[in-house]
Amino acid sequence: MGIVHQEEEEAPLILSSSDQGQHFQQPLLEDPKLIRKAWVESKKLWFVAGPSIFSRLAMFSMTVVTQAFAGHLGDLNLAAISIATTVIISITFGILLGMGSALETLCGQAYGAKQYQMLGVYLQRSWIVLFICSILLLPLFIFAAPILKLMGQPTNVADQTGLVAIWLIPFHLSLPFQFTLQRFLQSQLKTAVIAWVSGIALAVHVLISWVFVHKLGVGIVGTAITLDFSWWLSVLGLFVYAVAGGCPLSWTGFSAQAFFELWDFFKLSLASGVMLLLENFYYRILIIVAGYLHNTETAIDALSICISISTWESMIPLGFMAATGVRVANELGAGNANGAKFATIVSVITSLAVGIFCWSIIMAFHEALAMIFTSSSSVITMVNKFSTLLAFTILINCIQPVLSGVAVGSGWQGVVAVVNIGSYYLVGVPLGVFFGWLQFGITGIWGGMICGTVVQTLILAIITMKRNWETEAQKARNNLSNATNSIIF
Repeated sequence: MGIVHQEEEEAPLILSSSDQGQHFQQPLLEDPKLIRKAWVESKKLWFVAGPSIFSRLAMFSMTVVTQAFAGHLGDLNLAAISIATTVIISITFGILLGMGSALETLCGQAYGAKQYQMLGVYLQRSWIVLFICSILLLPLFIFAAPILKLMGQPTNVADQTGLVAIWLIPFHLSLPFQFTLQRFLQSQLKTAVIAWVSGIALAVHVLISWVFVHKLGVGIVGTAITLDFSWWLSVLGLFVYAVAGGCPLSWTGFSAQAFFELWDFFKLSLASGVMLLLENFYYRILIIVAGYLHNTETAIDALSICISISTWESMIPLGFMAATGVRVANELGAGNANGAKFATIVSVITSLAVGIFCWSIIMAFHEALAMIFTSSSSVITMVNKFSTLLAFTILINCIQPVLSGVAVGSGWQGVVAVVNIGSYYLVGVPLGVFFGWLQFGITGIWGGMICGTVVQTLILAIITMKRNWETEAQKARNNLSNATNSIIF
């Protein structure tokens, strides 16, 4: 890689707080009105969060569309595609999405420090690490049927899910590239292209699902293949933009430097992967528990719909998580500790307001929630029964992703992983088992798991409030200095 000349540097779309002060002779930072400062920060936040939310909703909507088409092929096919996408894919999705957030930390801080040449190297390192991990996760798909049978799932459901899982392997292998390309572009504030590519991919997916599944009747295997195709289409769009001139400063071609310091990158990626896996898989436990109920297919279908709705809505706070990670990383990379702290406060308040709005929507339209996915009256009735728990799950989950975004921007994902283990699996799951043992059934188990989420959110809030932001800024500067010195020009 060559040295990036000063005259080639393009001005960032959003200036860090320190850069803005120099550019505008510090009118905003000297403004005593808190409301005006919050408005300025909110605009920066939404510049990243808006396209990020749209792209996440679009990409997840592909799975929802697939489930909707599968639901009209019968309850067994809906159960199979639901378990495959909300349990098996959820595990690998959570690991790889979390590992991809390590790239968000490094690229965000490098961009804030104007070390643009580092971004392309970080991207290539992430491709190597995440693709190797995706290969290691393949047994979950190959042996899905026997694993589910071992866990006590009905034979017909396990076999059909195993068939779907095999055909979703291409979808799984697209994740390392999808997640890393998104974060590479997002950290440079090139969010519009992510939104455009995601929107086009969703439109194509709806079209081919309607043609092949609804009109031509290709069945459950064809349904899985349409999902594979649509995700790889999105990957291709992002890749072409990134390497064909869309990022002239950060992408200067493939580099042998990508193979250096892979172990350090892997350690940060692994901590990120564990952090998000534990979050992503937590409520999927309910679907596994449903397999032990008498009315198995109905219970799995109802819970899968609830989890899908919750996950669909979670794309909004996850968008704020991404935006918070970018804003915090940019500010820390620029050495502005106060800017990082203020970005966190604005993001938490905004996400909470959106969560309250979504809670009210679920409470108002609880009787019609399941009709998007199925026409089965028994499934619709059971989803209606779970709607209150679903609404409060959505409300509580609107704060925690933002706090995780702070961790991503700061690079302390390992701390959050430990908190997740304690809160989810040492508090939430035991409480859920206890309430289930008291004969409250799935409602009791779900309520106990919500308690675990509350504990986790409180702990993360305390950790964030007690964080020394000046220390975090200094650490970011040191990491970037060490990384830059290791590059051979």
